[in-house]
Amino acid sequence: MGQTNYILHIDMDAFYASVEIKDNPDLQDNPVLVGGSPDQRGVVAACSYKAREFGIHSAMPMSQALRLCPDAIVMPVRMSRYVELSKQIHQIFHNYSPDVEPISIDEAFLDVTGCIKLFGSAETIGRKIKADIKEHTDLTASVGLAPNKFLAKLASDLDKPDGFFIISEENKQQILDPLPVSKIWGIGKVTHNELQKHGIHTIQQLRTAPKYKLSMVFKNQVNEIVKLAQGIDNRKVETYTETKSISAEETFPTDIKQKEQLLSILQNQIEEVSQRLRAEKLQCRTMTLKFRYGDFRTITRSYSMDKPTNTTQTLLQEAQQVFNQWYQKSGGALRLLGFGTAGLSPEGTGQKLLFSDPEEEKQKKIDAVYDRIRGKFGDDSLQRGISHE
Repeated sequence: MGQTNYILHIDMDAFYASVEIKDNPDLQDNPVLVGGSPDQRGVVAACSYKAREFGIHSAMPMSQALRLCPDAIVMPVRMSRYVELSKQIHQIFHNYSPDVEPISIDEAFLDVTGCIKLFGSAETIGRKIKADIKEHTDLTASVGLAPNKFLAKLASDLDKPDGFFIISEENKQQILDPLPVSKIWGIGKVTHNELQKHGIHTIQQLRTAPKYKLSMVFKNQVNEIVKLAQGIDNRKVETYTETKSISAEETFPTDIKQKEQLLSILQNQIEEVSQRLRAEKLQCRTMTLKFRYGDFRTITRSYSMDKPTNTTQTLLQEAQQVFNQWYQKSGGALRLLGFGTAGLSPEGTGQKLLFSDPEEEKQKKIDAVYDRIRGKFGDDSLQRGISHE
């Protein structure tokens, strides 16, 4: 037997909505939606647990969410505020372990195996981090502790909000077996329906099903899926000494096909990513759009620009061209859409042009105004146009 690893998955509870409630306590106990205006094809970026009781979820059109819950309170996205608090939270992670893998603005994996002699047991570390987050930000996090990343993420999801759940090598199969197969990474709505046709509803039924039957559904991914059903995941927590990419992606509870809705979601992602680039004083050379269909097929489309940038309008224009090319050739219902940037470098570095680009300088000034106003009044206080042609 090798050494047991201790992996934490820490996931902030309804992060955007919780920040709005923290900053405006009058919102407490109300259904809170964070996102764009329903009059401008806005979508729900996040919602409070109270709002979820009405069947509302992220990526839903705001107009539909308000039909489900007319009394919901809609708050604009304030990305600069979320980034500010995210930095505080991630600093707390680094206080306890150097091995931190940020997954998004509001969640991360931590490998605390080597930190136990310093801070106490892995459970003690996880509970200290929860307490520190609450003390310093007045926000709650759900924590999963397990021997690997898959089980840690699953654990954090099993006791939300404000939970702490432990999965060990000894109890992992007991916990996994009765769960629905949809709890396994990679099994979306379409795959779930296919498995149900074969009489496979639980992880135990999947784990013990004949390989030939599973091959009809998973093709060459069978071995990976079965390993997850057995609680086996050998991926390491990937620690980055410097930021290699900044991205945002959204997995939808139900597949989305409408072009306008997808473009609105993409625009929100680009606004978030470009604002984070500027906040970290970085620029990108490459952008990538990620498309995952209902059957879990995933394709990416990348585009490298002539010169690095962090201006929102440039990224919007280039990304929309990439999106339109995908939509015309391969458009279909998506369960996930993502936007990422890579080839990062410090802002202002790279080959200098003899003469500055007036349009680029103009966009930088516009971005500075946008960031300042939206930081004060919310991201919905100023909206850029995006063509839906």
